Amino acid sequence: MPASRAGHPAHARLPSAVLDALDKLRKNISSVYVGNASAIDRLLCCLLARGHCLIEDVPGVGKTVLATALAKSIDASFSRLQLTPDLLPSDILGVAIYQRDTGQFEFKPGPIFANIVLADEINRATPRTQTALLEAMNEASVTVDAQTHRLPPPFMLVATQNPSDFEGTYLLPENQLDRFLMRITLGYPAPADEARVLETRPALGPLHGLKPVMHADEVIALQEATDRVRLDKSLIQYIIAIAGATRTHEDLLLGLSPRGALALAQAARASALLAGRDYVIPEDITSNLVPVCAHRVIPRATLSAASQNGAATASILARIMQGVKSPA
Repeated sequence: MPASRAGHPAHARLPSAVLDALDKLRKNISSVYVGNASAIDRLLCCLLARGHCLIEDVPGVGKTVLATALAKSIDASFSRLQLTPDLLPSDILGVAIYQRDTGQFEFKPGPIFANIVLADEINRATPRTQTALLEAMNEASVTVDAQTHRLPPPFMLVATQNPSDFEGTYLLPENQLDRFLMRITLGYPAPADEARVLETRPALGPLHGLKPVMHADEVIALQEATDRVRLDKSLIQYIIAIAGATRTHEDLLLGLSPRGALALAQAARASALLAGRDYVIPEDITSNLVPVCAHRVIPRATLSAASQNGAATASILARIMQGVKSPA
């Protein structure tokens, strides 16, 4: 039994079946994605928390490989969208087509109707097309011609984007960014990892041959287990204090919204589950502060593309976190 934390009683570790399932999923992804190991845990954290993930980095560092490896590791439906400036909302959501034999319109679902959807280079699409994803990301449904269609559970959108100062990109608006549970970067691999990439070429044979190690029903069960992870009242107050500090900080024009605080709490629960615990500790919150919150706040000094990339906000959030007392 682990020692008690934050004033709540000690809890038993999670059942071995849960830990084994998460370990198999992690190892299956890492067999083809070589590089930033923490990025795998961030992606799994989003999956467990029923959140969506935005992977932002320069081309060629493995964004698509990582997202595709997750999709192929789960026995569920998968679709990939290559976002381009000429893509229309109907190309993503689907369209109602008139059937002459019945005299009625029949809805033909678009590629958004899958368990895991990869939206590659999302910021190359126009704002109108980007907006078409908002309802799906927030409510797991699509409305076409006043008819609402539910998306199949589990539903997760993994989007990749190039840095916003690259040619042919559109800045994602704040309300679109707020729908992503996390925004993460991968960075360049270490020399040893890059040598392995050159030797194995994972985007070719290894990725195409990847087999699923988990069923969609198991993912739903893990998401329900995440909901049951205990978040002590003292930690709830800790999250509220952090959110409040962002709203009054002199360096921030826009602080963390209540939806952002909810996202931080759910990400903390998912991190605890990944660590094999059924309760949250303060480190589960602090470790997720930047990936969950940096894209939800706006620095006051610079409203440039560089600030949207998170360089300015990460340092501000670090200072805010140091100024908020953590539960014992």
